[in-house]
Amino acid sequence: MPESALRVPPTNEIIMVPPPEHEGRHALLQQCIQVRIAVFVTEQGFPLEVEVDEYDPTATHWLLRLVPSLKPIGTIRAHKVENAGSSYYKLARLVVLKEYRHYKFGRNLVLALHDWAKDHVRNSGVIDFVKIVCHSQAVRADSDGAVAFYRKLGYEEEGDLFDEDGEPHQKMVVRLSLVE
Repeated sequence: MPESALRVPPTNEIIMVPPPEHEGRHALLQQCIQVRIAVFVTEQGFPLEVEVDEYDPTATHWLLRLVPSLKPIGTIRAHKVENAGSSYYKLARLVVLKEYRHYKFGRNLVLALHDWAKDHVRNSGVIDFVKIVCHSQAVRADSDGAVAFYRKLGYEEEGDLFDEDGEPHQKMVVRLSLVE
């Protein structure tokens, strides 16, 4: 098979998991969590007990899946953080199954989250920018550079490296303009 054929991504869709009160949420959220467990726990060795946390029940989740099979292959989530007079959105739990990473689906998941965050703050009356924060894995033998990945999407490092779940992480911040 020619190398160019390997780069054509399989047909896929990114769907937003319905809000907590919606009856279809549970099954889709479980698919998101299973993809996260496959990557963070099985592949990368993070403890299962830290993978599902207090934000999962109320956060906004996106699910990347193949079409027409609906096989889940990636996910990302966001929740709003309110701090003494300022607020931002926390991007978290971005994963794509290993065999699909070369298609750059992670970028598409982040951009879907960005579009949602911009719409969300516009609807609340904010008119200048939206701030999004993530904690990027900083050093992993099996990583091709999560910090560099976020930099390409406009994120900048803020502060020093810190430990999160036993691994070094870097706080990354982007301010997305709402003026287009």
